[in-house]
Amino acid sequence: MILVISSPEDPHAQAVLAELDRLGRPARLVNLAEFPMRMSLSARFDNNGSNHFSLGFAGGDRVSLADVTAVWWRRPQPFGLPAELAEPAYRQFALSEASTAFHGAWQSTEALWINDPVRDAAAAHKPWQLKLAKEVGLTLPETLITNDPAAAREFWRRYPGEVIYKPFLQTAYAWRETRLLRRAEEALAEAVRLAPVIFQRYVPAGADLRIIAIGDRLFAAEAHGTDDYEIDVRFNTRVGYRPHTLPDGVAAKLRALQRRLGLEYGAIDMRRTPAGEYVFFEVNPAGQFLYIEQLTGQPIAAALAAHLSAGAAAAGAAAG
Repeated sequence: MILVISSPEDPHAQAVLAELDRLGRPARLVNLAEFPMRMSLSARFDNNGSNHFSLGFAGGDRVSLADVTAVWWRRPQPFGLPAELAEPAYRQFALSEASTAFHGAWQSTEALWINDPVRDAAAAHKPWQLKLAKEVGLTLPETLITNDPAAAREFWRRYPGEVIYKPFLQTAYAWRETRLLRRAEEALAEAVRLAPVIFQRYVPAGADLRIIAIGDRLFAAEAHGTDDYEIDVRFNTRVGYRPHTLPDGVAAKLRALQRRLGLEYGAIDMRRTPAGEYVFFEVNPAGQFLYIEQLTGQPIAAALAAHLSAGAAAAGAAAG
């Protein structure tokens, strides 16, 4: 059994489930928003040495975690506590208990995880990514992460008119694209004290790259046909993508980074400069790939389904 932990509305989850069905592999979508009202978790420990973890679903279905060979941790949904549990302290207690129980169950499985929840969360931390990327030999933009206004001003003076800034994480409540720092915004330097900001020297674009890593396989795509907004390729409304062949050295370093981060899957953003230099920006452990597959024809969902189908053996082979 393969579990896909996501939302039923997630097209990425549905695409991979369709590929697993085509392969004849039993799989089930698990929506954590159904817990605790329409889903149950049980763990039993006996003195005879046996352990048993299981999930129960509405309608009476049960899945033993001992039968699960692979799990895709694909943007899990928050637990769905009932509205009647309105007292904040009680809700927080229930959420904490649910999280602890589930994570303990996940860590008790022998399945292949794409990605292991603990490593997935750690890998999303940008300073950690950048440290490891540098250690494996990838080229980075000149970067400053700070909430010190004086340090920010000094960085801006070093690269006048060439500084971009961006948040650590995007949220539905405060979504911000990567922006070029303008002179008017420099007057707001004291606001940096309220929260750390990522500042980087702008890297000119020869091509923007999206690279999907699945195990040791890399699917690279090159953005072309850009419009006026070249700071953040996501805002190039006429952008197109085509397959891109990475230099062997760059590909080897990306695989090394994935191993150091402990990731089976990652969506990597890079830029090739007009001079041909490859610059690493970031890796998103749960980044999107369907638009790359649709525009380039690369079989990414099928590759992910195949990796899930290989199960724990795939993780062992990659580690070896």
